[in-house]
Amino acid sequence: MALDPSARRGMQAPHIEPLTPDRLYRHADLSALAFETTADLEPLDGTAGQARALDAIRFGTQIRAKGFNLCVIGVEGARMEHTVKALVAEAAPSTRHPPSDWIYVNNFSQPHRPMAIELPPGRASEVRDVLHALIEDLQAALPAAFESSEFQTRRNAIDEEAHQSQEKAFAALRDKANAQNVGILRTPMGFVLVPMRDGRVVPPGEVNSWPEEERGAAQAEIEKIAPELEETLRAMPRWEKQRRDEIRKLERVTVQAAVGQTIDEAKARLRDLPRVLEHLEMIRLDLIENAQLFVAGLPEEAVESARLRPGGPFDRYEVNILVSRTGRDRNAPVVEEAHPTLANLCGRIEYISQQGALVTNFRLIKAGSLHRANGGYLLLDLRNLLLEPFSWTALKRALLQRKIIIEDVAHFIGLTTTVSLEPDPIPLDLKIILFSDRILYYLLSALDQEFSRYFKVLADFDDDLDRSPSSEAVMARLISSLAQKAELRPFDRKAVERIIEHAGRLAEDSRKLTLLIEKIDDLMVEADFSAGRENRAIVAHQHVEQAIEQQIRRAARLHERSKEAILRDIALIDTDGSCIGQVNGISVIALGGFSFGRPTRITCRARPGLGKIIDIEREVELGGPLHSKGVLILSGFLAGRYALDAPMSLAASLVFEQSYSGVEGDSASSAELYALLSAIAEIPLRQDLAVTGSVNQRGQIQAIGGVNEKVEGFFDVCSARGLTGRQGVLIPRANVQHLMLRQDVVEACAAGRFAIFPIETIDEGVAVLFGKMAGERDANGAYPTGSVNRLVEDRLKFFAAARRVALEERLAERSESDDG
Repeated sequence: MALDPSARRGMQAPHIEPLTPDRLYRHADLSALAFETTADLEPLDGTAGQARALDAIRFGTQIRAKGFNLCVIGVEGARMEHTVKALVAEAAPSTRHPPSDWIYVNNFSQPHRPMAIELPPGRASEVRDVLHALIEDLQAALPAAFESSEFQTRRNAIDEEAHQSQEKAFAALRDKANAQNVGILRTPMGFVLVPMRDGRVVPPGEVNSWPEEERGAAQAEIEKIAPELEETLRAMPRWEKQRRDEIRKLERVTVQAAVGQTIDEAKARLRDLPRVLEHLEMIRLDLIENAQLFVAGLPEEAVESARLRPGGPFDRYEVNILVSRTGRDRNAPVVEEAHPTLANLCGRIEYISQQGALVTNFRLIKAGSLHRANGGYLLLDLRNLLLEPFSWTALKRALLQRKIIIEDVAHFIGLTTTVSLEPDPIPLDLKIILFSDRILYYLLSALDQEFSRYFKVLADFDDDLDRSPSSEAVMARLISSLAQKAELRPFDRKAVERIIEHAGRLAEDSRKLTLLIEKIDDLMVEADFSAGRENRAIVAHQHVEQAIEQQIRRAARLHERSKEAILRDIALIDTDGSCIGQVNGISVIALGGFSFGRPTRITCRARPGLGKIIDIEREVELGGPLHSKGVLILSGFLAGRYALDAPMSLAASLVFEQSYSGVEGDSASSAELYALLSAIAEIPLRQDLAVTGSVNQRGQIQAIGGVNEKVEGFFDVCSARGLTGRQGVLIPRANVQHLMLRQDVVEACAAGRFAIFPIETIDEGVAVLFGKMAGERDANGAYPTGSVNRLVEDRLKFFAAARRVALEERLAERSESDDG
């Protein structure tokens, strides 16, 4: 029976033509450039395609407000660090004052708290040299002053005067005692008083023979003299102290005379440094009190104590240069810290083991990268920073307090109780630049509320730039720059074009060029190596092609094993014939930076049920949330298209056959829908075609990723089995602009041995895969007879009727059972 005109219109659908070769690969257009090799091109001075990021970096490096530090984000291989370093080096001379030198000196009143002194740039070495020369001069001048005849004469005079005073006191006491017939004798045990007669000392035996009255009288005289002797003996330490005080005064006068001129000369050289002048006065006072340190050969306790300190007895007068700039280096420092531990970031205090103890002093204070970058720029990798304990917190604390405090991690975790130093904090004035991938930046922004307070400027590096003749010309100049910087051979015109085309492939978009310069650079190095093996002076197209092929070959073992499993029928994939409820999907496997497409069989079984589509991958927890979302969308599509009057009476199961790992993404949802429609309507699907693309509830095919790898993955299997001219791949029409296929795929399509069909709706895909029109509802709401949609709808109605009959039979059986 012939169809009426309205039915014919419902059966009509646009004829889907395969893509022509010119849409499968976009060739480079360098017609605007006249050159033979890259040696003829002007190198690119700057970075291509990063205007937004560069503006952000310039803004962040110039603004002085608190908290406007930078976070630079992008993908690995974009050479963000290289670009930022170049911009910062350019901005450093004009955006910062010359950074100061910083030194630590001894705090004579509180040795555990070394003092920090800020100096003009380039002056730290001068101060160190002046103070070192001062101490060396004093090491010679002070001993000479103490050994001089004048000092010795005056000291001997003090000693003689003290001796005479003591002798005079003893002589007077002796005369008084002798007048009372009492003698004073010096014994090893001290002084004793004894009786005398006729000017001589009476022996004890003779005294004992005296009459008792005479002995008593002698004893009485002794007792009268004893208090005076005791008082005289008690006065001796006082006299000795007076002697020492006089000697100390003499030493001070001598030291002042010896030190004064030397220190005054040092002050004259450093007269424009007030803090250093104050320190020199402290040195003067300490030298007066500790002059014995410079007198060789004196076994003084002070000398021994000083020698136990690291560096020797004169370390206390030296200078520890923490940060110093050369006089010619007037630019702001640019420091990159690759290992941002707490010590490397904030500085550390080192210890020396002496006599079983850990000792330190101010000269063992070491600068961190914050000190070295102070007044300039510090570059840090955010991931490395977060992996180091305490570093992230210490950095935020330094930015908050605007000063650098040297902290010992051992004290934080209680590993040591060694007495340490508390150096003066250093004022902090620098710009921090963090480098990060995007996901880490967004996670930290969400999880750390303080992050946005300290890093207010974001510089987001683009992954690619729009492709046009002008941008391709820029890329050619960039290739010339990379060749010159790496000292590679010149690249001829065809080689440059092939590199630009590969940049489009890396961008996964024929309308874009990748900005992952590191990958381009690596390719150029390998191509140069290939040219070198052939003793060629110029890198040609075939050398670039060889480099690309070798990069793929080195990483393609898993790809080859996967293809081998299909060709040996271990992994079941049909590339010819047709089958109900079975379709070829394509997945992308990315491992170690290499991606390849792998065909996967998707099957579906349908029967009457409760309107539920069972995703087997989700049921066994192999399906990810995006895949599960794609399957649930199928239910929405079926309900919206076929269940207009009543709920669907359908039970269907979908599965990726021979899938033994997780399945994620919705790029196979259109393939699953074709399998589902085939299983419901019992219409066979072509097995010589593979399908990729996601679908929405309205049946529109949506773009997916990895389209090039997916097409090539199915092509490789078909090519290995033999191309029939009917094989091909259905891709979303939105993905046509992303195609940059291998030349063998393009050539096969040009020869009609393989085809790529751009699909915009499920109905278009149905026409190609089923060989039947999907059909549209007529004015009465019915699909044309024989159309796929009509067959699906009829089958669903049959399922509903079958389920209704089964339900009625079950209710009848239950009623009979109740009556019985």
